[in-house]
Amino acid sequence: MYQILYVAISLQFIIASKCETLPESITKCHYGDNRCVRLSINEVIEKFPKGIPVIGMKAMDVVKLPNVQFANNDELNDFWFKLKLYNQSIYGFENTVISEAKGFVKDPTSAQIKIRGVIPKLVCAGNYDAKGRMLWMLNINATGVTKSELSHVLFRMALRVQTEYRNNKRYLKINELTPNIGIDRWQMWFDNFFPENPALTTVINTIFNENWSEIWKELENPILQIFTNVLLSMLKSIFDNVPYDDLFISKNDTKQL
Repeated sequence: MYQILYVAISLQFIIASKCETLPESITKCHYGDNRCVRLSINEVIEKFPKGIPVIGMKAMDVVKLPNVQFANNDELNDFWFKLKLYNQSIYGFENTVISEAKGFVKDPTSAQIKIRGVIPKLVCAGNYDAKGRMLWMLNINATGVTKSELSHVLFRMALRVQTEYRNNKRYLKINELTPNIGIDRWQMWFDNFFPENPALTTVINTIFNENWSEIWKELENPILQIFTNVLLSMLKSIFDNVPYDDLFISKNDTKQL
């Protein structure tokens, strides 16, 4: 009998330990209090740029990216390219300022969750491989270091979620995330683009930066997908670890903005 009781208590302890709780320093809000939610999110971003591992919040100051490839594969044309980015990291998410946060209500499935914000600057740096043909049959076969800077990144995202129960607690599951981003400027540099001609490397990078808006139009969709994957990873990690209702004020909570 005592062994059965011991096992039951142990199982309850293990189950409870899977349910992570917010650190006391994080401000909780009432359901639907958009102003408080916005201020609380900004407070968390400012105080915890390295993330909060215990609740699944990932670091925001350095975000590692999976390998990415951009390609126009029609090699019969005068212009084609294959660009692979790897060992890439993004810096700057820790300076995000949220300007709007709506939809965090008692029943989050009843409407879209909407978040808007601005990131002063995002820097993406790492390695690249490039192959292609451009500028009147000029062949490209380069490997080197690349760095990009996106200035004044305005973003908004709409989420549709569902709730699922684990251990009698509600957790959010993201069904759909629709983002939109805009930038004021995109500066980039591909080192060693023409290994045997540094002057031509400078010329090509100058052309890229003078025509950044056209390049942005060409690559906006794949870049938006990368941005979406980063946001999904950040949000999903938190939603998987923290029960939705634990994010908000209960009868025993007193701290709020």
